[in-house]
Amino acid sequence: MTIVDGPGPIVDVRGLGVAAPAGRLVLDGATLTAAAGGVTALVGASGAGKTTLLHALVGALPAGFTHRGGTVRVLDQDPFVLSSRDLRVLRRTRISLVGQDPASRLNPRMRVHRLVGEVAAPGEQVGGVLASVRLPATREFARRRPGELSGGQARRVALARALARRPDLLLLDEPTAGLDPELRREIGALLRELATERGLAVVFACHDLELVDQIADTVVELPSLATSEPTRPATPRPAGTAPAPAASSVLSARDVSAFAGRHGHPILRDVSLDLPRGAAIAIVGPSAAGKTTLARVVTGLHPATRGTLTLDGQRLPLSAARRGREQCRRVQLVPQDPLGALNPARTVGDTLTRPLRLHRRRTRDQVSGRVHELLDMVNLAADLAERYPHELSGGQRQRVSIARALAAEPDVLVCDEVTSALDARTTESIMRLLAKLRADQGLSLLVVSHDHDLVATYCDAVVTLADGRVLRRSQ
Repeated sequence: MTIVDGPGPIVDVRGLGVAAPAGRLVLDGATLTAAAGGVTALVGASGAGKTTLLHALVGALPAGFTHRGGTVRVLDQDPFVLSSRDLRVLRRTRISLVGQDPASRLNPRMRVHRLVGEVAAPGEQVGGVLASVRLPATREFARRRPGELSGGQARRVALARALARRPDLLLLDEPTAGLDPELRREIGALLRELATERGLAVVFACHDLELVDQIADTVVELPSLATSEPTRPATPRPAGTAPAPAASSVLSARDVSAFAGRHGHPILRDVSLDLPRGAAIAIVGPSAAGKTTLARVVTGLHPATRGTLTLDGQRLPLSAARRGREQCRRVQLVPQDPLGALNPARTVGDTLTRPLRLHRRRTRDQVSGRVHELLDMVNLAADLAERYPHELSGGQRQRVSIARALAAEPDVLVCDEVTSALDARTTESIMRLLAKLRADQGLSLLVVSHDHDLVATYCDAVVTLADGRVLRRSQ
């Protein structure tokens, strides 16, 4: 393959149409131009096709999606007609794509220095690349594995891998999702700096309009071709009018500590909290404060090295493997990234059926009806049961993830950054949905978030973590 860089744009998309497997248009007439040294933002509501457009630029449409007209030119090549070999060369040497859940693509067995070093261009130093994305260029950090990183750190390691290749085109899908405000600003400034100093063409999909205003030279707004979020509102109780929860706590943590791996660095340090029955408690703090680790400790997915958990006053084993079926059922996690957490080979219906059977909540004859009830509960249409995760918008996937947790009929719902990659309208609808579920079903919520103002509106109290410790509690 021969690539000749001319004076034209790095990316030139004209009238692009893309259809989902059932023929529904995801993109219709999309147009985009990106030049070297420029930053282009893709904005639009959840389901507008931002992720699909990014994947079209590397010739990697989701399974079953089809090109329905229009042209795509990237580095003077058409990714839809390149041979498989030439397309691999283009992706490996000239383009870097950082997806919406980059952490899921990090080999869990490899250490940070190998993850970055294996893709680095000749002469590129791992320490320098890590420092460029505001990560510690220390031996201790370089020896960590993905499981020992916070969500924000894993996202920046993925960005470091992309930059280490010295690409001409950098594509990013929600690059600041799940990061605290200060880190979002730092990453935004870094992208702006990379475009200017390295002559990169940067194209990123984003719901963070403040970030877009901060760094973008050009903004391309994609219209929604179908309503991806419900039109019937899920109305929460007005702030301050929720009934006072019972004094007893459904879930309590006492002096919980946790490390990254068996002999890693400390992540949680003597954390204690109480979740009253029917209450909503928010967990906030900067990236790497320990928020996600606390959510995983509570659900038994990350081993605590010290401390106790109780459920309705009864000792709760620290490991999910040692919990009984009923204990596992009663505490459910809605993870940070629904696309990575939902099995791509299973339809939505199959995904919701599994916990119904695992926890024996319905008979075989009742399962189908209960799947439709769960979809209705999270304001999704019944026909979505036949779709696969890649055919859903980000907001729809998040609702399916919530429905899967609800299938177990839990007492406690632990929500880890469930709105981090969603637009403002969808974010509000998800929070209203959680408030409605709490009111209708008496759920107790533990909500992890970087958005203090958002969760403070919907939660009874806010617990702030910093460096693995409880910094303060506020009502």
